[in-house]
Amino acid sequence: MRYRKIAGAAALLTAATLSVTAPVAAQAAPAATPCGASAMVKETLPNGTTWQLCWRINDKAGLVLDHVFVATKRYPEQVQVLDSIRLAQLNVPYDTGDTEYNDLTAIGLGSYGLETITGDDCKGGSVRQGSDGGGDPQVRDVLCVSAEPRGLAYRLHEYEWDDTTEEQTEKVYSQEGHDLVLRTISKLGWYEYVTEYRLHDDGQISARLGATGDLAPSEYSTADNGWPLGKEAKDYSTMHYHNAFWRVDFNIAGKGGEKVEQFDTTTSGRGSMAAALTTTHKTLGTEGTFTKANQRFWRLVSPTSKNADGHQRSYELALGASDKYEGHPETKPDVTFSQKNLCEKWASDNAADPECPLDIKTVVDFVKDKEKLADPVMWVRVGFHHVPRDEDQSPMPMHWQGFDLVPRDFTEMNPLTPAGREGANGNTSDDGSQG
Repeated sequence: MRYRKIAGAAALLTAATLSVTAPVAAQAAPAATPCGASAMVKETLPNGTTWQLCWRINDKAGLVLDHVFVATKRYPEQVQVLDSIRLAQLNVPYDTGDTEYNDLTAIGLGSYGLETITGDDCKGGSVRQGSDGGGDPQVRDVLCVSAEPRGLAYRLHEYEWDDTTEEQTEKVYSQEGHDLVLRTISKLGWYEYVTEYRLHDDGQISARLGATGDLAPSEYSTADNGWPLGKEAKDYSTMHYHNAFWRVDFNIAGKGGEKVEQFDTTTSGRGSMAAALTTTHKTLGTEGTFTKANQRFWRLVSPTSKNADGHQRSYELALGASDKYEGHPETKPDVTFSQKNLCEKWASDNAADPECPLDIKTVVDFVKDKEKLADPVMWVRVGFHHVPRDEDQSPMPMHWQGFDLVPRDFTEMNPLTPAGREGANGNTSDDGSQG
């Protein structure tokens, strides 16, 4: 049996209490959020970017972020990005075909599965108390909030001609970036899962699921579908998948009604030096499931909210590495866009409420009617085929899977643009030619 009882689990339960940091002096009045200070995170990063959001723990999904707003030093007015983001399923089938779990709907990342933050779980950050979303909630330390360096945010070695001195001058613009990181930990059997959202100071959002803990000692098989661990080649730890789904609901600038656009780039001919490429896009007007292809991406674009250049604000879905599991229809698409429906809660194993249809079990079922996308919800699947290795013993090193939400035209320039580069918007060459 993969699942084991956790000692003292009955004592591990919650109501959200959070500290709030003071806004920077230049910050505009914050947009209203439907949660009070006890359920709010508001933090200003070293580069002046402020993220504000509500958080809660769902008994199945674990950490949920609601009403996510961003403001930067350059653009101090708070603008909403997301209505909500959360995990929507974690499907774990083993390669033998004899074992499979839907961890969220069968057990849940909240309630008894949610771990209390301790030790180095939140080193350098602040621990927040909150509810684990269980049936008998108690307050305990469940959320880690920290500001973490993310490496070089930008670098520009600029050369300019000084008409006064008739000499060329140069300057290097270089700055380190930071993320606001929100993290919870859940123990489901032998695995321990880290739900993490990284809110970058340039407006990007990274959703990640980390897996650590231990390999299940009961899940060993043969060389056909396992990897030898231990002395010689006698014990074969079974290979398996981690099919993670996220549910993302945008609400750009609080306007809603985003349009889904798909972009594809193809070779269209030959130029004088290289292949000529043509990029086309189309609006996805109805629900559907979609799969990555070479030079393809999707964005959620606001039809009403624009940046200072008059361009429509949007966020692009950036998918990284992902293993496709062919065992279920719902684990094949990389992304599904559905019309918002309160009955559609989980990417699979979607148990019907009495007032909900009985036939909407998975994301594939959600879109079979091809409804018009007037208020789209995005379901992102990222797969990881775990082929065990000797180094997974013990504890298992963290392995991550996830995706990025990248701002596209959300602001007319990089929100971290330094003094001295404010005028570099559009074609700034003297002769009007493209640089």
